Amino acid sequence: MTDLYVRIICIMKLSFQEWTQQVQDMLNTKKFGDIAFRDKDFNGAIEYYSKLVSMMSVPSGTIFVRRALSYLMIGQPEHALRDAMQAQVCLPEWPTAFYMQALALSKLGMETDAQDMLNDGSSFEAKRQNSWRNM
Repeated sequence: MTDLYVRIICIMKLSFQEWTQQVQDMLNTKKFGDIAFRDKDFNGAIEYYSKLVSMMSVPSGTIFVRRALSYLMIGQPEHALRDAMQAQVCLPEWPTAFYMQALALSKLGMETDAQDMLNDGSSFEAKRQNSWRNM
């Protein structure tokens, strides 16, 4: 083996170890956020989910929805709406993102917009159920 080949293998091994550590850190951060949410420590959950969002190279709609629900639980519907909208960007036809927006809009007193979001979410839900039935 050439010296260059040995160096490349060492770099690849270190890179893989760093990557696996990053993945483990993200999994632990998510787990701690979920535990905080379960324990009704919504501020803690927001902190962990925010950290997770900053760690991820590709945003996750489910993490945005979890953080949105945490914001709703502490009375911050503006932040919840922002995260619910981010979830919809990540997963454009995910009914849960629409339902979370509807909740936030309702808390903000925007009932007409909330109803529209509920209708959109219901439409995507029906579309999804119909596609499962036709399989």
